[in-house]
Parts: sequence; C-alpha cells; structure tokens
Amino acid sequence: MPNVNIHMLGQMLAQKRGELGIRAVAGEIGVSPATLSRVERGFLPDLETFSKICEWVGVDPASVLGVKVKSGQIPKVAVHFKKESALAPGTAKALAEMVLAAHRAWLLSETEVS
Repeated sequence: MPNVNIHMLGQMLAQKRGELGIRAVAGEIGVSPATLSRVERGFLPDLETFSKICEWVGVDPASVLGVKVKSGQIPKVAVHFKKESALAPGTAKALAEMVLAAHRAWLLSETEVS
C-alpha cells in the first residue's frame, strides 16, 4: 500500500465506519468517540489510539508515518505529537520528518555494520 497521510487515514476510517455510529465503532476499537471523531477530521491521536485505529482500518502504521520496514525488521522509532495546538502543523511535520530521517540513517548504519 502506498503511503497514507493522517487525513487519508481519517477518510478511510469514516468510509469503513459507513453508517455505523461513532460510539459503536469507538467501542469496538477501544477508543473514545470524541477521539475517533477527531481522527476522522484529520487530527493525529496518541500512539496507542493510532495503532488501534490503523489495525481496525487495516492500514500499516508505518505507511502513515512514512517508515520503510525491511522484511522481518521491527521499526525502532515512531514520531507522535499528541496535541496539534502545542505545535504549528508545519513545525510538527518538520520535526517528525527530522526524527524519521535520523531513524532511517541509523537503520542504514546498522546494515553497514552487520
């Protein structure tokens, strides 16, 4: 699956939910209805909620985070900013990209050592 951004994840969530109510789906996933509604509107949830929603929708969290995972390798880093109001969206995106770039560089150095 190609990379999915957080807005696309929200759209996929809403599409899969279909006619089911927010409360019913939130209960099934194990998250609050308010959080589920925010994710459908494109807001990034906390890491645990993000993982649950990705699993329910059937999306690899790595594809949303832009992380390429080699077969059999478990990613060692993820980037998460819980409250959008804490950082400007552009700042949060830049920081996330910086952390992920550092992680990719670290993975490359690990393969060179092995």
